[in-house]
Amino acid sequence: MKVKIVNKSGWPDPAYATEASAGLDLRANTDAPIALGPLERALVPTGIYIQLPVGFEAQIRPRSGLATKRGITVINSPGTVDADYRGELKVSLVNLSSQEQVIDPGERIAQMVVARHEKVEWEDVESLDETSRGAGGWGSTGTK
Repeated sequence: MKVKIVNKSGWPDPAYATEASAGLDLRANTDAPIALGPLERALVPTGIYIQLPVGFEAQIRPRSGLATKRGITVINSPGTVDADYRGELKVSLVNLSSQEQVIDPGERIAQMVVARHEKVEWEDVESLDETSRGAGGWGSTGTK
């Protein structure tokens, strides 16, 4: 699929790390490192602007290595970029660790997955079909 991109960052375009990767890596487009204290948040620019086809969205997700090794994650995960958005992609990061974490210029900070989505049309009804689960939620199916 072809997607139009404007890259004002000076870093390479978002890219897949491996042939089978689902997400394209996004980089921090900053002039200086960003220090994030414990539980501190930052909106990190990427310098990337995209034009998705209607019927698609871009999901902004954490990078597993940053989350596991350093406690840095995307606070509104997954963030959604709609097809009609034309602004700069920015990533809302949070430091969930107990130590200050530094984001360096050009560091890969998140991944972007482009996905097709459907529009729904509501059908008003008086009741819903019964299932074995019913209204059970939040752990109702157990842990094993």
